[in-house]
Amino acid sequence: MAASEGVMRRAAPCPRRLGARLLAFGLVCVCAVAAAAPSPVAEREIDALLAALQASPCRFQRNGSWYPAAEAKAHLQRKYDYLRKRDLAASAEQFIERGASRSSSSGKAYRVACPGQPEQDAANWFAQQLAALRRHPASAPPRPD
Repeated sequence: MAASEGVMRRAAPCPRRLGARLLAFGLVCVCAVAAAAPSPVAEREIDALLAALQASPCRFQRNGSWYPAAEAKAHLQRKYDYLRKRDLAASAEQFIERGASRSSSSGKAYRVACPGQPEQDAANWFAQQLAALRRHPASAPPRPD
């Protein structure tokens, strides 16, 4: 028996199986990308959260300094734009967790102080706003385009 006869050759993959595998892989990739983009509902909720902050009489603490609500809204809008470009804010909860709860540079939690209320972490404030928005969706401000 020659040395080459003892070596078993692996059969080439069936073109039909290979095609099915590639199709399945492609669908998984497309679904993963599609799932990461914010839905229209999520975009409206995030826009409403930012509008609620801007319209509030609250102050916003970032890295030890306090800012008026309008400046805080502008800062968080930039963070949301950054997250959205990278498909990292597919829901309002993800935006709160990844963009509105702590400084990305220092890791320090954002704080919110509203008149007549105890100071609290921004994540809690935004979660309360989101819960209220979902209880009363008709009172949400229209999305500016």
